[in-house]
Amino acid sequence: MRFKPDLKWSDVTPKADFLNRRQLIKGAAGALALGGIGGAAHAKGQYAVEGIDEVNSLEDITSYNNFYEFGTGKGDPAQYAHALTTDPWTVKIDGLVDNPGDYDLADILANVDIEERIYRFRCVEAWSMVIPWNGFELRQLLERAGVQSSAKYVAFETLVRPEEMHGQRSPILDWPYREGLRLDEAMNPLTLMATGLYGEDLPNQNGAPLRLVVPWKYGFKSIKSIVRITLTDTQPETSWNMQNPREYGFYSNVNPEVSHPRWSQASERKIGGFFASRQDTLMFNGYGEYVADMYADMDLSAEF
Repeated sequence: MRFKPDLKWSDVTPKADFLNRRQLIKGAAGALALGGIGGAAHAKGQYAVEGIDEVNSLEDITSYNNFYEFGTGKGDPAQYAHALTTDPWTVKIDGLVDNPGDYDLADILANVDIEERIYRFRCVEAWSMVIPWNGFELRQLLERAGVQSSAKYVAFETLVRPEEMHGQRSPILDWPYREGLRLDEAMNPLTLMATGLYGEDLPNQNGAPLRLVVPWKYGFKSIKSIVRITLTDTQPETSWNMQNPREYGFYSNVNPEVSHPRWSQASERKIGGFFASRQDTLMFNGYGEYVADMYADMDLSAEF
């Protein structure tokens, strides 16, 4: 099913808020320790979700986020990520593909359709934003690699470069950061490989030069600074599931009916303006029309 637009630029979190989320979220209760950023609009049409009131600012999105490769503090990525070298950049694609190899980023971008999409983003910490991404559908790259019929999952890895990503000198996670999707999730038209924000190149602290955006899942599934994509017939290990499987499942679909062991997911703090307003969380983050069929035979309270 082709994604139909239902978000507008008036829904986007203001650029100033995006860059300065720390001030907006200061004093809000319940902020714990995990999340990411997601979002977007479309050059051929704006994609939206009913009920979103404004898009978050660039200042919000780039100054308050989790990227543990640069430290565990929300402001650490913005402070330290400038040290990351993102050019040149290659992505290794291997496993169950017909055309394995090291793909140069410039060559990747020359052979895909870059779009602008506005997506709702929902962090597992129960706060949310609306963000305009630039990027391309992941399936375009996978089709170029030639997915073999035996492939069932897609695994992703983040760059490991502790001399530039000082957070990797800490054993807080088993590096590299790993994520994974089922193949049908990866091929879904909503699944985006983001290359930018607000019509600009992706900032280092938000996963430059290439990150995943899966808008119906919690933010930590949207892995940043990707250097490897592997097609496999077995479910891949993922970093937060390895770290604490009781709290972070492989699927991690946004689900207001399944609480995190330490807090409810029934509502979320909408970041933007001077206050973080609270709103009800939507199943699949409001994208159920496009993704719910993939989970029709699953017990989402058990396979979370």
